[in-house]
Amino acid sequence: MIFQTIASSEHFSLFTYFLKMNPGYVHVAMSAVVTLLVTWLSLSIHRSFKRDQDNKRDPLIPDDKLSVRNIVEIGLERLFQMFQNILGHDAEKHFGLLASIFLYILISNFLGMIPGFLPPSDNMNTNLAIGLVVFLYYNYQGYKEHGKGYIKHFMGPVWWLAPLMFVIEMISHIVRPVSLSLRLAGNMTGDHQVLGVFSNMTPLLIPIVFMALGFLVCFLQAFVFTLLSSVYIAMAVSHDH
Repeated sequence: MIFQTIASSEHFSLFTYFLKMNPGYVHVAMSAVVTLLVTWLSLSIHRSFKRDQDNKRDPLIPDDKLSVRNIVEIGLERLFQMFQNILGHDAEKHFGLLASIFLYILISNFLGMIPGFLPPSDNMNTNLAIGLVVFLYYNYQGYKEHGKGYIKHFMGPVWWLAPLMFVIEMISHIVRPVSLSLRLAGNMTGDHQVLGVFSNMTPLLIPIVFMALGFLVCFLQAFVFTLLSSVYIAMAVSHDH
């Protein structure tokens, strides 16, 4: 019975099937699951470093065999290099937030590829919360870096256009968390609908192709969200305006 339900609906969730949870709150439960997974991953890597230190082994030396820690380290190292190109010497300062956002969205997206789980990232409420964190963070960092002079970022290059530019810039900044949220939610919803349609039409072989594309979409959406977040931070703390 449960497998028929999974095959017949791309919106099936174990939370609604077994726990009789209101479908409107499934994204909250899934967000909690993702948070627990990110926390578990962080603690596991921390324990690994601690174990190396206790054994008098340099924790910077990778494990001899392929491990979760090695995979995470390689991925985060590539992310850090990208952030260095965008943020320069400030990359290390903002890396904690940006890496956390990337891991959270990536795990959220991948979790939605498992039958019976829905990605919290296909819900606007979840995405808007992350977008608002980014919005508040880069504006705080901009004000912290420039003080009251940060307001000049909204005034444009010439004083007589300042009133008009201020309105335009304010609208542009307010739209940023909304655009981040819509892009992520739209792509994840569309990806799951396509996979659901083809799974119902041809349950064998063909869905594997769309599943592979789905994994690519999951990664790209997490990457794009984090990339744009780092660009917004770079623009806020830049002294070139």
